[in-house]
Amino acid sequence: MTQKLVVIGNGMAGARTVEEILARNGDYAVTMFGDEPYGNYNRIMLSNLLAGVETEDGIFLNDLAWYRENGITLNTGTRIERIDASARTVYDAEGNGTRYDKLIIATGSHAWVPPIKGIHRPGRGYHQGVFAFRTLDDTRGMIRYARDHERAVVIGGGLLGLEAARGLQSHVSHVTLLHAMGHLMNTQLDERAGEMLKGSVENKLGIDVIVNAMTSEILGKDRVTGVKLGDGTVIECDVVVVAAGIRPNTAMAADSGLSVERGIVVDDQMRVAGHEDVYAVGECAQHRGDLYGLVAPLWDQAKVLADHITGTTGVAYEGSRVSTKLKVAGIDVASMGLREPETDEDEVIVYNEPRKGIYKQLIIRDNVLVGATLVGDNRKAAALIQAFDRGLPLPDERAELIFDIGGAVEESPADMPDDVQVCNCNGVSKGAICGVVTGGCKTVSGVMDATRAGKGCGTCKPLVQRIVEWANGGEAEEDPAASWYVPGVPMPKPELMIAIRKYRLTSVSSVFEKLVPGGTHDAKSKMGLASLLKMMWADEYVDERDARFINDRVHANIQRDGTFSVVPQMKGGVTTPGQLRKIAEVAEKYDVPMVKLTGGQRIDLLGVPKEKLPAMWADLDMPSGYAYAKSFRTVKTCVGSDFCRFGVGDSTALGIALEERYQGLEGPGKMKLAVSGCPRNCAESYVKDVGVVAIDGGKWEIYVGGAAGAHIRKGDLLTTVSSADEVITLTGRFLQYYRENANWLERTYSFVPRIGVDRIREIVVDDADGIALALDAAVQQAVQAYRDPWKERSDPATPGQFRTSLPLTVLPQVPVRG
Repeated sequence: MTQKLVVIGNGMAGARTVEEILARNGDYAVTMFGDEPYGNYNRIMLSNLLAGVETEDGIFLNDLAWYRENGITLNTGTRIERIDASARTVYDAEGNGTRYDKLIIATGSHAWVPPIKGIHRPGRGYHQGVFAFRTLDDTRGMIRYARDHERAVVIGGGLLGLEAARGLQSHVSHVTLLHAMGHLMNTQLDERAGEMLKGSVENKLGIDVIVNAMTSEILGKDRVTGVKLGDGTVIECDVVVVAAGIRPNTAMAADSGLSVERGIVVDDQMRVAGHEDVYAVGECAQHRGDLYGLVAPLWDQAKVLADHITGTTGVAYEGSRVSTKLKVAGIDVASMGLREPETDEDEVIVYNEPRKGIYKQLIIRDNVLVGATLVGDNRKAAALIQAFDRGLPLPDERAELIFDIGGAVEESPADMPDDVQVCNCNGVSKGAICGVVTGGCKTVSGVMDATRAGKGCGTCKPLVQRIVEWANGGEAEEDPAASWYVPGVPMPKPELMIAIRKYRLTSVSSVFEKLVPGGTHDAKSKMGLASLLKMMWADEYVDERDARFINDRVHANIQRDGTFSVVPQMKGGVTTPGQLRKIAEVAEKYDVPMVKLTGGQRIDLLGVPKEKLPAMWADLDMPSGYAYAKSFRTVKTCVGSDFCRFGVGDSTALGIALEERYQGLEGPGKMKLAVSGCPRNCAESYVKDVGVVAIDGGKWEIYVGGAAGAHIRKGDLLTTVSSADEVITLTGRFLQYYRENANWLERTYSFVPRIGVDRIREIVVDDADGIALALDAAVQQAVQAYRDPWKERSDPATPGQFRTSLPLTVLPQVPVRG
């Protein structure tokens, strides 16, 4: 008879344990309870989500479909309040009971918040502007609040605090990090390494760091206005993030009479002391007096628990040798074993280069590595972790351990045991990687997708590649899909364009039906194909509405709550009193929640329901300023020569001319431009997809491939010309060459370095390939096909184009028990 397995906790440890049990074909009917209303996500990646380098979809390990496919009953938003071990029943907050034959407690930890005056408000929870940093909802709240504020303070200088500080820099202009101890990451690093890390964080990242800082009070009556330290120092801020550490969630277990000290006490089989059928795993479990807050020990515990609960005898968890290799706020850090020597016989190797922010310390005992600390250079970290974990013999030339001077302690994949952990973030072993290769997957990207190895912090990707190559007999196969323009059509871009022209495929559906075996339509490919076809066929393109993203269907930018933003065009950032008056009147008439000045010198009306869009456009009677689609966006300009005493060129007039000519131009990625009237660069032309700068003598410099968003890159000088007409021509020619040759979603800041600015100059400026006239003709065809998309307000493309939309659900959720 199938036994009932209940798991309290749907975090990384709980879900991973269930995965391990399923992999062993455990005969259990599994019921899981989780506080949050989602599937299982990777908490390690929350800092990347905060920084804007990862999406919410990208951090989920098991979506809700996984639970259904594996027959798991998942109760989200449900907190278990009590365990009756004698009756083998757990009870939720409403008193509902669920029986079990085996019980796993995986309640994890919660953010520890110091008892600081003013941090809470009676009946309201945290003071407005104060956030913990532990959950997805915490991260969402920080992002929403921080983007409308300027100065943040992070309390806590451990790993999580450093990551929070780095992530907040994407949303606020200034971040101060407070740490109560004498040096950063004091539980992992020694004092000198902590000081080195502090210098790098301050000098390289621009984050102010204050150590020995005891926060005594949160200031502000209705919202945070600052923090006060124990020595009386006041730091002004409007956002406070508490990342001062974590504490195990053990109250429920203690209230239920289980053995609890610092954590829930377990034996070597992860059984709770005194209870044969109750287990604990993860951050809430205390094993041989130790608690573990890193993921690698959690994976070790999950494997032992799964082995034992599915009938394997003789298995035991004997503790974990803790090591970490990661980027802390963008700075390489690795730590393992001892931070300081313990005996006079311990051999200590130290290398210190303060100017470069590099510090390395090794502690060796009986020719075995027992501790290592690295800051600023992790190139030897993987080899050191292997030596530390395996107790490998060390070379006589100790310098080989920290410098690439010949010898290496690093094992080859052939010498590594199958159970050695390769990816700590997702708990993937060498054996698991080799098993996927043996099963027929011969590409690195395919193995990473199948195992999740390398999908966490990413530091193990080189090792994953080496193992895949070794397992495949010396070389990994090239992933054929890597060269496809879109994932659902098996062709690189040049071949795809040739086939589209050959068969005159003017619609997305015709591409699938002609070029894809079986005619299978791939939803992820539709946007890329639609953009490509519009670029190739201009007004001959056959528009199919399901090939467009919602933004492109209604010509507005969707927001997280399902409303839209309306952005009227302001060419070159120039407007009139009449336009301003009209925008203000429309905003009042339609109760627009927010009116925002954008970085592209326009006015954004945010929070507009979809059904109100046509009426708003009609009242505005202004062209669309593209704030959506992969297209030509804006041309930012400075005041120019008419008013500025430094201006040497009429940047405003040229910016308007460029925007009028190329407005709405489709591309593989969005295209942002700027024109500056002098090298003082007030319009930030050096960091745009195309930037134009006026210089003395009536000349203009044209820069391409710049970026100032998540990626920072100064554009490359394409050429210098003598007239505005030449700027307009060469801009169009470059954009057309980019449109025809870039990969889908490849911005110019990646395209230009890939092709090389010298090669681009040969084609666009010197016409070395003899295609300049064809590029000019193609972009002219696209210009002539332009139509203001807001004209659809009076002639909808489909009857339901502007029908009232349902509220947007940001993530898939299941019902929360009320």
